[in-house]
Amino acid sequence: MRKISFVIPCYCSENTISNVVNEIITTVTGREGYSYEIILVSDHSPDNVFHVIKELANSNSNIRGIEFARNFGQHAALMAGYRECTGDIIISLDDDGQTPASELFKFIDKLDEGYDVVFGAYSSIKQTKARIWGSRINKYMMEKLIGKPKNIETNSYFACKKYIVEEIIRYKNPYPYVGGLIFRATANIANVEINHRNRMEGKSGYSFKKLVSLWLNGFTSFSVRPLRIATLIGFIVAALGFFYGIYTIIHKLLNPSTPAGWSSIMSAILFIGGTIMLILGMIGEYIGRIYICLNNSPQYVIKDSINLEVSKNDGN
Repeated sequence: MRKISFVIPCYCSENTISNVVNEIITTVTGREGYSYEIILVSDHSPDNVFHVIKELANSNSNIRGIEFARNFGQHAALMAGYRECTGDIIISLDDDGQTPASELFKFIDKLDEGYDVVFGAYSSIKQTKARIWGSRINKYMMEKLIGKPKNIETNSYFACKKYIVEEIIRYKNPYPYVGGLIFRATANIANVEINHRNRMEGKSGYSFKKLVSLWLNGFTSFSVRPLRIATLIGFIVAALGFFYGIYTIIHKLLNPSTPAGWSSIMSAILFIGGTIMLILGMIGEYIGRIYICLNNSPQYVIKDSINLEVSKNDGN
């Protein structure tokens, strides 16, 4: 009997999470040789989703629930769920019904071909233009900074083997980025094509601010390439300044009557000053996150739970 663990971060989904859970149960019980557990993590949702999670857990002992003390983000919710998994295969999916649980065995069949992680690849994406744009930036960032292969699509619907999750949860620092942890653990990754459904209701919980925060988590926690880019920018600006200085001297020697260029001087100062501030801000972001890690800031804090024992399991 193989056991599948489902980890679902929940935010503003009190009217949809029951349908997602029921679809999971129907799909898994419809195929012999599999058992399941479902771990639902409320990321301090402002609605009554944790009340719904409690009702689901009370009616089914295979369902477990976690409530955060404040909003820590989707990836922290995944980390909390992963630490409670006992299955051989772990599947992560959304709480809004857009990721069809009815297609979960596509992932398992692909894992059985020898892959460690399998991501869903949507044939068509049912998201707003802003969210699609944000996903493209995230994809580009993962390719350039984390080393994601260009032929691999990544999203929130994926399955992996137990040992991958065991490696992921070794990360104890704040600002987790699950995609970076996966690509740090293995390169044996594949895609399966699945449908992407319309949201049952509401809109995505990812605002532009949260997307920016997610990108920062990715490239400050799992790559030093931005610092190398900053060094390259500094070198280019210094070279431009040097050659511009030579040009100015030669131009003045050949044309002594040429007046001193106030506007060009100000432009150069603003350009160089802006570049310096940008690089200092980037370095400061790294230093700030190092400082927070040294202060042992938790990944998450569990306020309440159901059907699981919480013994100092607060993300430290």
